[in-house]
Amino acid sequence: MSAVKQMKVLIFGATGMVGQGVLRECLLASDVDLVGTIGRSATGQQNPKLREIIHPDLLDYSSIENELSGFDACFFCLGVSSFRMKEVDYARITYSLTIAAAETLVRLNPQMTFIYVSGVGTDSSEHGRTMWARVKGRTENSLLGLVKAAYMFRPGFIEARNGIRSRTTMYRVLYALGRPLFPLLRWAFPNQVLTTEDIGRAMLNAVRLGYPKRVLEPPDIRALVAG
Repeated sequence: MSAVKQMKVLIFGATGMVGQGVLRECLLASDVDLVGTIGRSATGQQNPKLREIIHPDLLDYSSIENELSGFDACFFCLGVSSFRMKEVDYARITYSLTIAAAETLVRLNPQMTFIYVSGVGTDSSEHGRTMWARVKGRTENSLLGLVKAAYMFRPGFIEARNGIRSRTTMYRVLYALGRPLFPLLRWAFPNQVLTTEDIGRAMLNAVRLGYPKRVLEPPDIRALVAG
């Protein structure tokens, strides 16, 4: 029997709700031997596999490039709500930070798989009326042109598992109010409701197995969960 190929993965946004779930699954995976996280603050996690990089300027990685090579995959889970944000400010976080990271990483790791967490309703035309959807669409399109092995994950409703909570107050309130409805939603829309566990496992399987589509809607993510 051949040895299982070990992976080294890098996670952006590991302190957010989706990122926490992805981090957990990576730390649990037997074929992941190194999990790097990069962000402005620490995750608070302790694990022999974990290597945290605290970096204040997510637009410029020149000072830490020596720490960013040798990775097989990047799971980009960093994002903010567009609520009450101007487009220029939302684009700086959603587009500029993502592309700055991707440009650096693909130069240092040409064979890297790059997975970007987008969202259902993203506007690939970049010209729709909804601001966040346009910006996400521009980000997706740029990544698809930049990274050979790039996958855009477009989850819809995400159920947090294993004690994970959103850092956004509005989302925490909505999740608390909607929690009694989760079983009904899973029953009524089995391919549309994903958990934080599902997203992490699907990302790992995308690296292990690949996928025929580069833009993945909830049913595609669900299909990847089982491999």
